[in-house]
Amino acid sequence: MLKIETPDGGKEVLLHTCCAPCSSAIIECLLANGIRPKLFYYNPNIYPLDEYEKRKDEAKRFARLKNLDFIDADYNHAQWRTNVAGMEEAPERGCRCLRCFTLRLMETARYANECGPRLFATTLASSRWKRLDQVNEAGRMAAAHYTGTLFWEQNWRKGGLQELRGQLLKSYGFYNQLYCGCEFSMRQHPVGSSFPKQESGHNKTTG
Repeated sequence: MLKIETPDGGKEVLLHTCCAPCSSAIIECLLANGIRPKLFYYNPNIYPLDEYEKRKDEAKRFARLKNLDFIDADYNHAQWRTNVAGMEEAPERGCRCLRCFTLRLMETARYANECGPRLFATTLASSRWKRLDQVNEAGRMAAAHYTGTLFWEQNWRKGGLQELRGQLLKSYGFYNQLYCGCEFSMRQHPVGSSFPKQESGHNKTTG
């Protein structure tokens, strides 16, 4: 198991959680290192609603099994659409994705600032659908906006966590989505299609 320490030396972290497959290995790693995550589920990008509910229910199921706090934040897809207006035709891993990550992590940082813990991280950083540089940029912007919070830039794709992710997915029988989440990712990469290789210059993703 990957050996890690929090950047602030504490034993708690607010973990923005996107889905059970992406979060389970991270949660296991945190717990194995004596760090207790508080799960924050804020993903208004996910479409349609029944897809959102499936992903949320699986994340909640794992949280219950691990006896972890689970914050069920608001789902307002219409507001999310307003916030990404004009970017509908942007390619996956482009400007729309950065805007999406920033919106979600801004809300995470707001909660961290108001309710704690003030250290926050995101399971978006483990997903093969995402650019790690964009996720980290969004986290830094969110932390800068809410003074006193700290974004944990941890590469959750190393240290055997991708292999553990696959094991946990099978062990718990998680629902495993086949597209990022929004209707635009569904349109550009239909369910059942293969995801394109990472473009040159972007951080490589696996998992």
